[in-house]
Amino acid sequence: MPRFHLGFPKGENTQRSSQPSLFARFFGEVRSYFVFIYKYIRRRGYYWFSKFESGKDVVVAPLYKQRGKYSRPLLHFGTITLIFMVITFGPLILDQTRRQEEQSQAGSSGVLNQLQAYGEDLSTIQSEEVRAFRGGEIHIHRVQEGETLSSIAKLYNLNRVETITWENNLPKNATLKPGQELRILPVDGIRHKVARGETIYTLAKKYDLGDDAVDAQKIVNYPFNEFKNSETFELAIGQTILIPDGVKPEERATVSRVAFGRVMTPDAGSVSAVGSFIWPASGRITQGYSFYHKAFDIANLGGGPILAADSGTVVAAGWDISGYGNRVLVDHGNGFSTLYGHMSLLQVQVGQKVARGNVIGQMGSTGRSTGVHLHFEVRRGGVLENPGNFLR
Repeated sequence: MPRFHLGFPKGENTQRSSQPSLFARFFGEVRSYFVFIYKYIRRRGYYWFSKFESGKDVVVAPLYKQRGKYSRPLLHFGTITLIFMVITFGPLILDQTRRQEEQSQAGSSGVLNQLQAYGEDLSTIQSEEVRAFRGGEIHIHRVQEGETLSSIAKLYNLNRVETITWENNLPKNATLKPGQELRILPVDGIRHKVARGETIYTLAKKYDLGDDAVDAQKIVNYPFNEFKNSETFELAIGQTILIPDGVKPEERATVSRVAFGRVMTPDAGSVSAVGSFIWPASGRITQGYSFYHKAFDIANLGGGPILAADSGTVVAAGWDISGYGNRVLVDHGNGFSTLYGHMSLLQVQVGQKVARGNVIGQMGSTGRSTGVHLHFEVRRGGVLENPGNFLR
């Protein structure tokens, strides 16, 4: 009986079963690729490693033979390189850090943000004033035909001709000659060379600034006076400092003092019209407004309460590292703000509403201060103004 074979012919079936699938071919090619990469990297890596080892042997062998002979030069070279890096990139890093801090503080609002902008404006304004006062330097003036002590004092914005006569050892009614040279101080006062045992307090008393410790504040506030210790205001023997508004001891009886320096303030609780300021404390004004002291200093040995000069919102209350010590800043909501510094005790908090005449703290001597007093500032649009123009 004949036999029949079902299905594909034997040769064709064998051929189909021997061909790999598409999936198997794909993974086979991927495997071949990675095998090639592995062999290539191994071969090339071994080549470069062997080169590195050969080069290292060339360098290490002499060093090993010399047994540390080059360690000191290498150490010095490394130190010099480190110093170079610090000098070169240090300022850049510090500047970048400062910019980041400024950006992080840019979110401040209200008067605090306004005051930050004011800081740059004040620097510009104050730099112009410093130039006007010659940066604290003594100017040599050559007398011209027809000039007098009074005309020269007026030329240099001095209120007292004695400032010129004391500095140049001239009699009060001295006759000037053309071509004569005079030393001109930047502000009214007298220069003094420090002797052993002298302090800012003894000098304040000697030159008739006052007998109280707070009277020495004028010497401290003058920006061109330097101290061995910025906290105790210690003076160096032989250094020369300027005593603003100082009076030569032997001429106290004949020299008239500025009346403003001894004016008594009205009672601090007096009430004035809305939009004006009342006196924030009772006492005497020990230092007025000037280009280097844009505020009033009101002193009272017994201390006493500090009052809000007008109604407003407390936007800062606490310690200030720039010299104010314990201070309060009040925003009056009309473009004005007032600052009260050196307080011994704060009695308000940030965000608190205060009415004109409310007690905000107690007079003290914190921060950069020589005695118990209030440092009072009036700011309009972020610019420091003369408080005497607004107090009633």
